[in-house]
Amino acid sequence: MPDTSRLFFALWPDDETRQAMTRLSQSIEVKDFKQVQQHNFHVTLVFLGPVDKDVESLLKQSAAGIATPPFELIFDSLSYWSRPKILCLTCRQPAPETAMALVAALTEAAASCGLQTDTRPYTPHITLARHARYLPDAQFAPIIWRAEAFCLVESCSEPDGVCYKVVQQWPLLKPAANPGECL
Repeated sequence: MPDTSRLFFALWPDDETRQAMTRLSQSIEVKDFKQVQQHNFHVTLVFLGPVDKDVESLLKQSAAGIATPPFELIFDSLSYWSRPKILCLTCRQPAPETAMALVAALTEAAASCGLQTDTRPYTPHITLARHARYLPDAQFAPIIWRAEAFCLVESCSEPDGVCYKVVQQWPLLKPAANPGECL
C-alpha cells in the first residue's frame, strides 16, 4: 500500500503508571525474553493495520466524536500467551462497561472507514515481553490504569526495533453534572 501507516487505537500511560510498569518489568527474572521498552507500554484498544492518509483523516474525525467517560483497569495478573509468545499483564475482573463501549465505538469507526478489525472478544492487556516461552513466578501489587484519554498510535520500524508514536490523543469526557448538583 502506498503511503500507509501501521496504526492502532490505544490507551497511553501517564508517568506514574509507566514507572510502575517499568519497575514490575525489571523485577521479573526471565531469560531470553525480549522485554518491551518502557516508552512502548500501552493498552491496545483496536488494532487497525496499514492505513492510508485519507482513511487516517476519516478515523481522526470519527474518533473526535466519541464521548466515553474515564475508567480504570486493574492489571493484577501476569499471563503467558503461547500463540503470540508474549508475557503480559491482564485483569482478573472483566473490563468495565465504559471500556467496552469505547472499544465498540472505535471498532465501529474503523468499520465505517472500510477497515476490518479483530473479531475476538476484547481482552485488555499490557505486553511486557516478547519471545516468551513460559510464565515466570512473580508477585506484584496490582497496577491501576486510570484511562482519561485514548490515542491513535503509529507502529514505526526502527533499527533497534519497533517504536510506538502517538499520532493524536482525545480526552475521555466526564458526564455533565446535573443542574443543581454540587460538584
